[in-house]
Parts: sequence; structure tokens; C-alpha cells
Amino acid sequence: MERESNIKRLIDTLKDEDELVQTQAMELLEEVGEPAVDQLINALDNEDKNVRKGAARVLGIIKNKRAIKPIIQSLNDPNKWVRREASGALGNMGDPAVEPLIKVLNDADWRVRGGAAWALGKIGNKKAVDPLIKSLNDESGFVRGGAAWGLSKIGDAKAEEPLKEALNDKSSFVRRIAENYLKKV
Repeated sequence: MERESNIKRLIDTLKDEDELVQTQAMELLEEVGEPAVDQLINALDNEDKNVRKGAARVLGIIKNKRAIKPIIQSLNDPNKWVRREASGALGNMGDPAVEPLIKVLNDADWRVRGGAAWALGKIGNKKAVDPLIKSLNDESGFVRGGAAWGLSKIGDAKAEEPLKEALNDKSSFVRRIAENYLKKV
């Protein structure tokens, strides 16, 4: 009971405007680890964006599989910094997050699709190659950039030709990622 109360206080401390205080609270929650997971998952729905952002980050570090679906839901958060932390957290979750993230590549929101593409690249699982190749044709440059970066991180030969085609992308960012990868091949 006392530990739960302490975890709640640490999560409430994420509301503090001082980033150093927030960072210290996140570090302490990381140390608590698994016993904090349920409360951190609940904190993903907190009204305060700093609490949601911190909870996503810590859950990504703890890497508990139960947090994958709630973190994926956070990719739809109205706050871009929460969405960014959610995609980073999913990138830390490893292979268990691959299939759910592949499904998210079809989301209606480009920010959600893009966050998934970047997270898949960070994970580096070859199951993501074909879906990321498909995402190279997304209407959003952010998604195409995430897909190109993800493919370059995975390094599968199947991605070489699509990345050559990406050298003609309208986004200079996408072109640069493709060019850097192809120089290494």
C-alpha cells in the first residue's frame, strides 16, 4: 500500500513545471520498475500532458508487454510531445511491438503512421520491411522519412531498389536518408 502511494506521488510529480524535477521522478519510477506499470498505464490517460509524456517514456524503458497497446493508443494523443514519447517508447519495446506497429502504419493520422514507422526502424525487425516499403509511398513526408530511415536501419536487400526510387522523392529529407543508406551499401 505504501509503495502504491509513493508511485502515485512520483507520477503526480511529473506535473511539475521544472524539467529537472520531472526527470528525477521518471528516474525513480524507472527504478521502481514493474510494480509501477499499472499506475503508469493509467497515467497515459491523465489530463496533464507532462504526466502522459513521462508515463510513456518510463513504460518504454521498463518494456512491459502489457503497456504496448496503451502506448499505441497514446500515438493518438492530442499533444505532439506525448505522441513523440509514445513512438520512442514503442521503439524500445522490441519485437513484441512489431505486429501492432505494422497495423498502425494504416492509421488515418499521418503523425501516428509516422511514429509507427520510426519506431519500427528503431526495433529493426525484418517483418517490417514490406510494410515500410509500402509506406515509402505515403502522402506524408514525415511517414516517408520514417519509412526510409527504418529501412536503412533494418538493412534488408529487398529495400535497396525502393530506396533508389526514394532518391526522387519530393522531400529532400527522404532523399538524403536514401542517399546516405545507398552510399553504405
